[in-house]
Amino acid sequence: MLKVQKAANLHAKRSAFPHQLEALEAIKDLPFAAVFHEQGLGKTKIGLDLALSWLARDIVDSVLIITKKGLIKNWRTEVASHSHLAPRVLGQDRKRNFFAFNSPARLYLAHYEVVLSEHKRLELFLQTRRVGVLLDEAHKIKNPEAEVSEALHSLSDGFARRVIMTGTPVANRPYDLWSQVRFLDGGEALGHDFAAFKRALDLTNDLGQDKGRASVFADELEQLFQKIRPFSVRETKKTADLNLPDKTIRNLECVLEPRQAEIYAQFRDELAAVVVREGRPVLDDAEGMLKRLLRLVQVASNPTMVDQSYRAAPGKLPALDTLVHSAVDAGEKILVWTSFTENADFLGRHLDEFGVGVVHGGLSMAKREEALHAFKTDPECRVLVATPGAAKEGLTLTVANHAVFFDRTFSLDDYLQAQDRIHRISQEKPCFVTNLVATDTVDTWVDALLAAKHLAAQLGQGDISRGDYDARADYAFGEMVRDVLRLSGGDER
Repeated sequence: MLKVQKAANLHAKRSAFPHQLEALEAIKDLPFAAVFHEQGLGKTKIGLDLALSWLARDIVDSVLIITKKGLIKNWRTEVASHSHLAPRVLGQDRKRNFFAFNSPARLYLAHYEVVLSEHKRLELFLQTRRVGVLLDEAHKIKNPEAEVSEALHSLSDGFARRVIMTGTPVANRPYDLWSQVRFLDGGEALGHDFAAFKRALDLTNDLGQDKGRASVFADELEQLFQKIRPFSVRETKKTADLNLPDKTIRNLECVLEPRQAEIYAQFRDELAAVVVREGRPVLDDAEGMLKRLLRLVQVASNPTMVDQSYRAAPGKLPALDTLVHSAVDAGEKILVWTSFTENADFLGRHLDEFGVGVVHGGLSMAKREEALHAFKTDPECRVLVATPGAAKEGLTLTVANHAVFFDRTFSLDDYLQAQDRIHRISQEKPCFVTNLVATDTVDTWVDALLAAKHLAAQLGQGDISRGDYDARADYAFGEMVRDVLRLSGGDER
């Protein structure tokens, strides 16, 4: 067995907040645990202090932190800020990985893709060393059939300690929790049958028409967090008592530009003809249906993405301009979210006068980091346009206190993670989140769907009581899509 360095300084450089200390005390002696603190409450600090505790008490020889590829640099910065350790980074260079695996390092960083490319070496590594593991943004393995999920499930028993961390454990649907928890306990808490678990906790479109089914669904949700409470910690910004500035969320209605409205109607009617089967829409688990609705989201946002002949200004643009000018005139910075890379480039060009930065998945990591650095440090860069896929996680963007969602898709995870880039520890100003909603479009359905998902997540995560849930539960999204697509209720085509 390779002898690791025992003389490393394992003291934290900085003190933790009380809620972080409480979390550490609750889980430091557990064989596995889940840190489900709401985004913005410093889970990174909890994870690093836990790793130092394991190492200092000789519970493990080394700690492996697995995160998303785009967050490796952020973790390196956080490790340097909060500890005296120098992590070894595992990447796609297999030769460098070989030397890293055979080094006496106490701390390793890797992204999720490395779990696949280095699966065999990881198996051997776990046989030669006592390794603790932290899965950052653990909702990455929410799909139990994904390759990376299966790989981590197969490695699970080889880790001496296992911790998952995410601020959105119920990332989109309540059954997203099953695979994450299975990595910890092999299925003991939530059962071994994912199909059965999914059936019981699926936020389906028929809940609004079946009160009995809705009641059973709420019963299962209420019990969910109780099943994992023995090894889970969860704090929200309210329960952590951090006294963060207020966060105001509002919807701002916008009217489609006339030509945009024509294009929207054309797509809506064409899509309605496609999705109606026996006079009714096919909804549940219909990937094709979601793609069609997503097309309407694009048209309601910016028709250029689906019709290159479109030359007018989309209906949401004047509202965005007003919000940006208002923030800039007040000497503040603003973050603009769109779900589409093409739209991010469009909005970046439109807002160029404000020294705008753009971050999306179509740009190199170097370009993204350059834009983020400018937004954080350059007073002349007052606007950042970003896609949730490229910038929703692991980033602190508290130089801004305004966030505008030019459009939103069906992902609750994208929405919650993105808005809280500005509302987190170190924010000193009141925060304002504005959702631009095109009237009489799919945007209203998206808003209702996200609200239903969020409420279900809150009950499933133990954030609200059953009484609160029952008082606010609304499954109208299941029928709203009929209005979105102008579908009749008859049985004829």
